[in-house]
Amino acid sequence: MRLTHDFAPARAAAMHCAELVNRGPRPEEAAALMAAWRRDLARLLADDLSGLLSGDRLEVTISEPDKLSGADALRRIGPIAANSLLRVGAAGESVLLSFDFATAIALTDRSFGGDGRITGAVPEALPRSAALLVEEAATTIAGAITRAGFGDMPPPAGGTPRAEVIVRSESAARLKPFALDAEAFMFTIDIANRQGCMWRASLAVAAERMPRLLPGGGRRASARKPRTPATGMAAPFAGVPLPLHVVLAEFDLSLARLQSLSPGDTIPLAMGRQVPLMAGETLIGHGSVGTAEDRMAIRLTRLPNSASHQGFAR
Repeated sequence: MRLTHDFAPARAAAMHCAELVNRGPRPEEAAALMAAWRRDLARLLADDLSGLLSGDRLEVTISEPDKLSGADALRRIGPIAANSLLRVGAAGESVLLSFDFATAIALTDRSFGGDGRITGAVPEALPRSAALLVEEAATTIAGAITRAGFGDMPPPAGGTPRAEVIVRSESAARLKPFALDAEAFMFTIDIANRQGCMWRASLAVAAERMPRLLPGGGRRASARKPRTPATGMAAPFAGVPLPLHVVLAEFDLSLARLQSLSPGDTIPLAMGRQVPLMAGETLIGHGSVGTAEDRMAIRLTRLPNSASHQGFAR
């Protein structure tokens, strides 16, 4: 009777992609990450935007996001605004930043030393000075969004990824920041100074991109490097002192002669042309005896299983 069997799999083993295997954060974890990101971004913007607004001490708050469809987000921004499509985050995600014209002009007035008050007079086209101020503010905000995405983690090697304004347009729909039927998050950024001025901007992000902007998102785990065995040239062994000795001569002496030795006796030595270099009882190599810089030295001439070496070992 045959007791052994050859088993074959009924079907190929399942292979799962990383998106299915990796578990995302739980709802409460995602909410905590979002809150930390909003807090960090507000703190960064309060510092970074100060230089654009005559050195004002600013207080910035960022609202919890409203969940809208892409079409509703664009309707809320309106047909005309100072819109900037930004590239941000470790993965280079695109987000939409918008100022209405009245706010853009008020910010420009404050940057030139004015009071920065928002008035009812809004031009049909944004002045060149206001357009430049909006682009500079958008670049600053893009950098802050990217930095906020790292939280307490250090940036990758080579520094923080690039954050920039991709394109600007008075029509947000023309920038196509997300699909009209896709879910989007819309944040309100409130910027206030000590003189009672309040400026407001909106930040719209496709919902599927948002997790990659939060701390820990958008960064691939680095490939694990194969572990290499420790060698004598690597820590911690490289710094361990190892006592060596050179055997100049070896000879036989009878026990009777050894017992009769006294100070002043002379023992002739027959020193070979090659003397061994030892570490305890282990042979390290052979060399010839000489001098180097008025000190006795040994020139290594042969190592076990190695080509000849040159140079004196003192």
